[in-house]
Amino acid sequence: MKGSELVIHLAATVGGIGYNQRNPALLFYDNIQMGINMIEAARQEGVGKFVLIGTVCAYPKYTPVPFKEDMLWDGYPEETNAPYGIAKKALLVMAQAYRQQYAMDIIYLLPVNLYGPRDDFDLANSHVIPALIRKFVDASDNDLPSVTAWGTGKASREFLYVDDAAEAIILAAEKYDKADPVNLGSGTEITIRSLTELVAELTGFKGEIMWDSSKPDGQPRRSLDITRAEREFGFKATTGLTAGLQKTISWYRSAEGERRT
Repeated sequence: MKGSELVIHLAATVGGIGYNQRNPALLFYDNIQMGINMIEAARQEGVGKFVLIGTVCAYPKYTPVPFKEDMLWDGYPEETNAPYGIAKKALLVMAQAYRQQYAMDIIYLLPVNLYGPRDDFDLANSHVIPALIRKFVDASDNDLPSVTAWGTGKASREFLYVDDAAEAIILAAEKYDKADPVNLGSGTEITIRSLTELVAELTGFKGEIMWDSSKPDGQPRRSLDITRAEREFGFKATTGLTAGLQKTISWYRSAEGERRT
């Protein structure tokens, strides 16, 4: 790290709702320790610029939509996300403190739910999009009569395709130099029910979708105000959800085919 011009801290211990429920202590400890150690090491080694990646999970459970960056401290995060979200939010405080005391050039980005090729498709740990893709591809390929999705489908989310997220991070690294956090998103909100139906359609699944309401929905709504990112460093997502899902489904089918041969 010594003499590095730029460090982008992307490492994290993450997972979907089920993983969060099983591993709250691990999520808090791993993520806060990684961030603390990376930031302090970068300061000691005189890194030119440090880009710290936060999470939409840091926002309060009932944040009004669209989430604006100045709402970040208005309440407690949704319970299943809280250990992860608070660990990441504490790192924002650290980043701003290091900027103030050490004049460290460190910025903080708040991406919404990400997805795309090479995601984690393990049903025990994955987020909603890879979990749905795996379930519906497997069901479609094996002519299964039904697929069960978690929750009621009423909650909403916003998703950002991985290539767009990478572009946003690069643009911020090049052009943004302020203490204030910045949302990264697509600007499109969709319910989990609508998302599930879209994935079913794109994978060719013709059976019935069942809803397991004994499973949690998580945060009721998620959608970001993305005006700061466009104003400060010119970022605007270009990959629509349908196109991004098609690319991710195609990659998963190809990867699964290679794994089975």
